[in-house]
Amino acid sequence: MTTTVTVLDRVHVVAHPSSHEIRSRHSVVLLHGIGGSATSCGPLAARLAAAGLDCWCPDAPGYGRSADPRPGIGPVEEMAELIEALVPGQPVVLLGTSWGGVIAMDLALRRPDLVTALVIADSTRGSGVTAERSAGMLARIPDLVDRGAADVAADRAGALTAPDCDPAVTAEVRATMAGIREPGFAAAARYMAATDLGPDLVRLARPALVLVGAHDTVTGVDESRLLADEIPGAELRIVPDAGHAAIQEQPDVIADHVLSFVGTLP
Repeated sequence: MTTTVTVLDRVHVVAHPSSHEIRSRHSVVLLHGIGGSATSCGPLAARLAAAGLDCWCPDAPGYGRSADPRPGIGPVEEMAELIEALVPGQPVVLLGTSWGGVIAMDLALRRPDLVTALVIADSTRGSGVTAERSAGMLARIPDLVDRGAADVAADRAGALTAPDCDPAVTAEVRATMAGIREPGFAAAARYMAATDLGPDLVRLARPALVLVGAHDTVTGVDESRLLADEIPGAELRIVPDAGHAAIQEQPDVIADHVLSFVGTLP
């Protein structure tokens, strides 16, 4: 069973409370990617909730049913405020996919008091690792404005899933991307373009699991391997038959990995 709440009068959150007779002491906040929304994380959250984890799936500011980003407030600051409001005084397991993974790592660096552990799926250090990648990310803003989200989604969604992905899942990825709004996407793209977490990964002092689809051609297996190599004690698991949208393509497999990982936490 899910419920929807509006937190801080601006952030829409889909709650997946534990439906298991034994409830874990850990809560999970799932952060979607730059072309996603809270619905992107729903199937995975439902599986985790069935196993005893309370899960929260927010629409990032400017996405889904959340209000547009506030001027001068970045996504990491927004997420810190949200976690403090959702579960006061209780650090959470942050599970982020793609852009959401960058936010999760950045938040763990800036506010480790809010984070128990990290699950990073199909993510990256950020687009600020090179001037070329940064410029490429920024160029996606006028492209979205000029062409519209539906046209961008039609071009891009197929590249986010594995070649043999269930067409219904690829259609869901496309439909969600077709609904993105310029204020949210632009804020996300500017954040990504300015971010390179590479030099700071060694300072991440939280247990971390890095997941990546074997067919991810967006951020790629090599980038996830780099994250796992640089984050102290992190473990890398490659998910067969999945691309960049692994959490949507293989939610059962991802859930098994997450539950195994959370089971090792104190």
